[in-house]
Amino acid sequence: MKILSHKDKGYAAFVRKLNRRAMPGDDVRDAVAEIIAAVAKGGDKALVELTRKFDGADLITGKLAVKPAEFAAAREAVTPETRDAVAASLKNIRAFAKRGMRKDWSAKNAEGARVGERFTPFDRVGVYVPGGKAPLVSTALMTAGFAGAAGVPEIVAATPCGPDGSVNPALLYALESAGVTEAYKVGGAQAVAALALGTRTIRPVDRIFGPGNQFVVEAKRQLVGAVSIDLLPGPSEILVIADKTANPAFIAADLLAQAEHGGDSTVGFLTDSKVMLTRVQRAIESQLKKLSRAAIIRDVLKSGTFLLHVPSLEEAIAISNDFCPEHLSLVTADDDAWLALVRTAGAVYLGAMSPVAVGDFLAGPSHTLPTGGAGRSFSGLRADQFQRRTSIVRLDEKSVRKSLPAVAEFARIEGLDAHGRSVAVRVDHKQ
Repeated sequence: MKILSHKDKGYAAFVRKLNRRAMPGDDVRDAVAEIIAAVAKGGDKALVELTRKFDGADLITGKLAVKPAEFAAAREAVTPETRDAVAASLKNIRAFAKRGMRKDWSAKNAEGARVGERFTPFDRVGVYVPGGKAPLVSTALMTAGFAGAAGVPEIVAATPCGPDGSVNPALLYALESAGVTEAYKVGGAQAVAALALGTRTIRPVDRIFGPGNQFVVEAKRQLVGAVSIDLLPGPSEILVIADKTANPAFIAADLLAQAEHGGDSTVGFLTDSKVMLTRVQRAIESQLKKLSRAAIIRDVLKSGTFLLHVPSLEEAIAISNDFCPEHLSLVTADDDAWLALVRTAGAVYLGAMSPVAVGDFLAGPSHTLPTGGAGRSFSGLRADQFQRRTSIVRLDEKSVRKSLPAVAEFARIEGLDAHGRSVAVRVDHKQ
């Protein structure tokens, strides 16, 4: 862990480096470009080859899709406890999603024209669910669950399979419960390319949702235009800001929980109390000994974790706004007051009794959130992202006549006389 006090010589330089932009390295950019080109040219054959290379699975072009029998087997295999957990999460997701849906509206403008907006679900969306170290059942719900709540008729999932070509039963059960209509055993940047460009087996989608590693995120970025995307959600991040009133055991548990994702995860703790920093450090070391994924967590603690003693909570909030964390936890004597100063964060958790894990699995808002500083430009996944917006305009004789003077002037300024004439001809026709 990187542990620094504001009194240390390297503190200012370290804080400056925390102001980052979500941009990939040249090696990642080039590798993803090659994968996209391979899928564009080779289609299903390229997917099979890349799945063999990256996941060690020997699939054939005709067996990329999850079959109905596999979904049926998954339903039989999951425990009642899994069924209950999935149902509880989906109940909250759907209730939250309904409140975030955009509604059709209509009104008259100053000239009397009827204007408005109409919102309809996308016809076909893709959801990417990471695999690898753990079956991210919750991610299936936090993406496909929102698509289903928004009324998307075709929800296509892509997720890596194991070396034997199978997908975790609990993950398949979650996908089916959330409303997925098709699922494919393909992961990585190649899955994103297939969803965006299409292959013989996988028809292209209108929009792609879901988190992934740096290669998945870069594939989404490169394919914007061929398809639209939700946001840029990469490796997990947490930043905890706390004062002397916090419980160090709770904070340590939250930091370890996010470090458990492994890989390029980032874990940070900021406090104006030197005593609290020391207590949290000790609690991390104590709790780590009891965790099954301790080896993975140790790697994150070594390379992706920092604990900072800051001069004030004002500076902690300023650092957080520059860092723009995926998850921000505020644990202070007055959380609401400090929340008012937060400008950039994927999700904020308020108070000592608000563990991020509840948001990850159950609370209702999607845990698919911007990372790597992308929260400056993107918000977390929402139900209204599954809706297509269409503007509506309706004029009558009176509103056309009242609109003509302004339209004619714009047409004159821009040299577009046909534009002006298209309005004038309607007014002249009635005179």
